[in-house]
Amino acid sequence: MANRHKDNPRYNVVSLRITDAEKAVLDEVMQRTRKSLSMVMREAILLYSHETALFPVTTEHSV
Repeated sequence: MANRHKDNPRYNVVSLRITDAEKAVLDEVMQRTRKSLSMVMREAILLYSHETALFPVTTEHSV
């Protein structure tokens, strides 16, 4: 089986500051979905880009 990280390397890091309330929401989403913060944020970016149609994001690999 191929190593997923080598097949789909991610080199870019994005950081941001959020409130305690926003962090609590993210923690709850992570707990309920059993997904990592990175996965939740990737899915949020894709959903936002599709809903706004401002800049359609396409990926070669599923999120």
